[in-house]
Parts: sequence; C-alpha cells; structure tokens
Amino acid sequence: MNPTKTSRSNSHRSSRLPVLFIGHGSPMNAIQENAFTRSLVNLGKTLPHPKAILCISAHWLTDGTWITHMPNPKTIHDFGGFPKPLFDIQYPAPGSPEFADLVGFEVKNPTVKNDDETWGLDHGSWSVLRHMYPKADVPVLQLSIDIQKPGEYHYQLGRHLQRLREQGVLIVGSGNVVHNLRQISWEPESKPFDWSVEFDEWVRVKLEKRDLKALCSDYLSSAAGRLSVPTPDHYYPLLYTLGAADNDDELSFDFEGFQNGSISMRTLSFGSKL
Repeated sequence: MNPTKTSRSNSHRSSRLPVLFIGHGSPMNAIQENAFTRSLVNLGKTLPHPKAILCISAHWLTDGTWITHMPNPKTIHDFGGFPKPLFDIQYPAPGSPEFADLVGFEVKNPTVKNDDETWGLDHGSWSVLRHMYPKADVPVLQLSIDIQKPGEYHYQLGRHLQRLREQGVLIVGSGNVVHNLRQISWEPESKPFDWSVEFDEWVRVKLEKRDLKALCSDYLSSAAGRLSVPTPDHYYPLLYTLGAADNDDELSFDFEGFQNGSISMRTLSFGSKL
C-alpha cells in the first residue's frame, strides 16, 4: 500500500461535501414546526458550510436541461389553495452565474442551458432550505429535470455532478420516494397506506445494498411501486443524488416517516457530516 496515496485519498474524501435527498412533502412544511422540519434544522447545523447549493427539484420540469443563471432568483409560489402566510414567504438567497457556469463545464453531455429570467427557486427548494439555512446567505441554483428522459439518464447526469462536491457545492435532490396525490389523506398524520410503506422499505433496502440498477430501472416493477410513483417527477431527484454519491460515501437516513398517508418524507445523505 502506498501511504502517500492513501493520505491523499482520505483528504479528498474529507473535503468533499455530502449529497442529499430530501422528501419535501407539502408546501405547508415551510411554515410548520414538526419532526420533519426539526430534522432539517439539525441537518443544516451538522453539514459543512457550502459555498453554493445546487438543488434538483421535482417542480421544475423542462424540455432539455436548464440551470438558473440569474444573480437574484425570485421566490416562486408554485401551488394554489394554501393560506396567505405561505404566499408571503420570500427566500432571498442569491444565485451565482459563476457556479452555474461551473455546472455547465462539468456536465459535458447533455448541454446545460442557462436560464437568466424564467425560473427561480420553487418550493421544492425554498421550503426545505429556509429551515436549513434561514439566513438565506448561501447562493442557490436549480437544475431542471428533463421529464421526457428515463431514470438512467438522470442517474448518469448526477454522476457528472460528483466533482462539484469537491468545489464546495452542496447537491440536494428534493422530491419524495412515495408521492401519490390521488390517494392523499388530508390529515397530515394519517396512517400510511400499506403499499406506500412497502415501496418506501423497498427503496431503503436497495439503497443500503447500493442496488443502483434496481433503483434506476425497477421501481415500477411492483404494484406498490406503480402506486407510489404514478409520475416520475418526485422520484427522479433521488436518482441525481445517487449519481452524485460515491461508493465509499457513508449512507445516513436523516428522517423517516410519512405525511398524508401517501407521501414518504424519507430524507437521506451520502458522505460525512461535521
């Protein structure tokens, strides 16, 4: 064994930021204090402080892959039927055209297109980041999801993002492992459906085994999977997280639970914390 090489490898791992997947659930979590939001506050305290945050949110679906490139992204209230205090929230985190250009440099294929004015920060980003970084003092960028592409495409794109972790970028996939609004119960603490528990457990086991093929390609192979992922928008952010993780990253489940019966709030991280 080469001691110098081992030391360099350990240093490389210690300087690399973790990569996260956050089950964001209802927009109401942005203004509520509960076990889930308290876990986000704790997560913000235990993570190394990032130079920038790159969020892949389930709520920015596009043709092609885009990144927010504006210096001051707007707070987008991309929902309806919720109380006024939720619409009053602003999350004035700066953007960073420089880090956006860095993402474009690291991702050779596909070409990442710059969005200078259309999007901003949707609730998949700010509803969780306002608990983790309440001062809104870390630059935030969003990467869109090309919804026409299959799971393997999103995993591979996540692999292109890996090197950003060594450059101070915290990568956050924001969606939900189980997300079926047609089956939702309006009681937040409703007992989860059996199929939602089954699929959430299937994902947990596959994550622990690092069974990437199954997570990318087999998630609709069971009735529980098809009920849990009726559309892939909330599942795909998990695949970006998996792609940006490395084989030697430590896996942690930072929150486990359900809201509204059919939404898994499973939150996880790969890599070392403070």
